[in-house]
Amino acid sequence: MSESTGSRQYQHQVFDVSINVPNQGGSKCYDDDGRLKRSGTLWTASAHIITAVIGSGVLSLAWAVAQLGWIAGPTVMFLFSFVTYYTSTLLSTCYRSGDPDTGKRNYTYMDAVRANLGGFKVKLCGAIQYVNLFGVAIGYTIASSISMMAVERSNCFHSKGDNSPCRVSSNPYMIAFGVIEIIFSQIPDFDQIWWLSIVAAIMSFTYSTIGLGLGVAKVAENGKIRGSLTGISIGTVTETEKIWRSFQALGAIAFAYSYSLILIEIQDTIKSPPSEYKTMKKATLVSVAVTTIFYMLCGCFGYAAFGDLSPGNLLTGFGFYNPYWLLDIANVAIVVHLIGAYQVYCQPLFAFIEKTAIEWYPDSKFITAEVTIPIPGIKPFKLNLFRLIWRTIFVIITTIISMLMPFFNVVGILGALGFWPLTVYFPVEMYIVQKRIPKWSARWMCLQILSMACLVISVAALVGSFAGVVSDLKVYKPFKTSY
Repeated sequence: MSESTGSRQYQHQVFDVSINVPNQGGSKCYDDDGRLKRSGTLWTASAHIITAVIGSGVLSLAWAVAQLGWIAGPTVMFLFSFVTYYTSTLLSTCYRSGDPDTGKRNYTYMDAVRANLGGFKVKLCGAIQYVNLFGVAIGYTIASSISMMAVERSNCFHSKGDNSPCRVSSNPYMIAFGVIEIIFSQIPDFDQIWWLSIVAAIMSFTYSTIGLGLGVAKVAENGKIRGSLTGISIGTVTETEKIWRSFQALGAIAFAYSYSLILIEIQDTIKSPPSEYKTMKKATLVSVAVTTIFYMLCGCFGYAAFGDLSPGNLLTGFGFYNPYWLLDIANVAIVVHLIGAYQVYCQPLFAFIEKTAIEWYPDSKFITAEVTIPIPGIKPFKLNLFRLIWRTIFVIITTIISMLMPFFNVVGILGALGFWPLTVYFPVEMYIVQKRIPKWSARWMCLQILSMACLVISVAALVGSFAGVVSDLKVYKPFKTSY
């Protein structure tokens, strides 16, 4: 996108804006890199992170704890939260190369990898990051349709009785979600979706609190805490299934914590002073602490309520039928949250494609021209044709794939695939380079041990998740998913 005002010319791109404004570096309106002043704070960054983290993954935690038991379940959740927090603080120091206060900014995760590691690792990081973002878009489309179907089924059970078949197809709901995302995906960049993030963060607290409240009520109704120290008992499942399910539970918990792949992009919205990495460390601490408390409560109370029979999704597995209106509110909140989370995850991918298109075809009017559309009461909307067409095609593709393979286990594969490289390996390696930590020193050894341990967990989670998808495929018919 390019715009000309007198002697000033600038290209505005979602995350990578090159602005040529003479002598504006230190002015009130521009940051040290010549871009428009960033306005993000500790609270907007925390809202972005919570929107990205407390996704639908929270609802599968009761099932994950049920596979692992009262000892391993909460322990694994706490360990994942600690690793996520620690490696996120390492990653936040890599936002600037060299000096953490005045060094050159890295606008995206890939830029940070390019500045610190370079070469083949940049391409590898980009491939993993963008495939993961694409996969998350599919996962969220599936999850939202499951929640919308749950509302319809819940109302059907209420009006026709608990024994009614109440069969519902997921396709109309996936299409509806896709149409909404096509509209929201026209928001040009991350800075402009802060309000969507705050609404989404409020929604995530709404449905998590309802899930938690219903879990507590169920425990009170049962009069006892269900579950065992070692998880689901052999007999309910075979020994082999128990191993696969335990591995799959690791993948579900890893997915529930993954947000490192958009951390640098969130950090690039934060104003300074104070230094961006200081604000980001605080935002990471706030959001990971809030998330962990919620995860522990939802996962543990869900397991306490249902024991071995904990459903894969606490609100849609029909562990609760009544009060049906409360379930409906929770499921609608999930859908609203996922609409926002989809955008938070897809904006970096949109930015990458659009930046690449501008680099390849700088003179193309189709890619750079903007049409100003006046909107009464608010400022005019700048419509870019390339953005309109490419983002619409992207949403259509993710919707079609979701309709083709609509099972949520795919999310476990994504969690396992993305967790080690994006949350652990690249942040650790970049931090070692940035801080010039000598090879074989005590600190270097500790970081490598952490990285290797997380790799082993990721491989186990990946194997378990693949086993889950293979079992789903046995009863699978494309475009014919109904519950």
